[in-house]
Amino acid sequence: MPGIIFDTNIWIAYKPTDIPRSLLMPAVIVQELAAGATDYAELKRIDTARKKYAAESKLIVPTAEDWWLAGKIINSLLRGLKSKSGGKTPKLHPDEKQRIVRDVLIARAALSAGALLVTDNIADFEKIKRFCKVRLQSGQEYFKRKPSS
Repeated sequence: MPGIIFDTNIWIAYKPTDIPRSLLMPAVIVQELAAGATDYAELKRIDTARKKYAAESKLIVPTAEDWWLAGKIINSLLRGLKSKSGGKTPKLHPDEKQRIVRDVLIARAALSAGALLVTDNIADFEKIKRFCKVRLQSGQEYFKRKPSS
């Protein structure tokens, strides 16, 4: 069974409890979840999960190559370069650079692991997909329901 990655917004919106055995955890998502933790207990749960994924070799940490390719992808998005498969890309506004860097690293993690990325941030990942052939599925489609409030 191919791996699955839940984007940070999926953890927040859907609060999945039925975790597939094939779930992989990019370190970038761990960082985003830790940054958004509301209290020490939540931070501790995230750290416990991080250690579990690391022990099971399911924690994906960006390599030097991932960082290099992320830089190239962001450069292409900022310059509005033509992708091999989708023609010219609308230029990414420079203010979006810091926001999208983590998404590019998540896309690289999914691509390198051959995993499906489940996200509700389809618009940004469709831009990234022009330069990084990540497989995407919306959370609503994956869970066949709307996110919890």
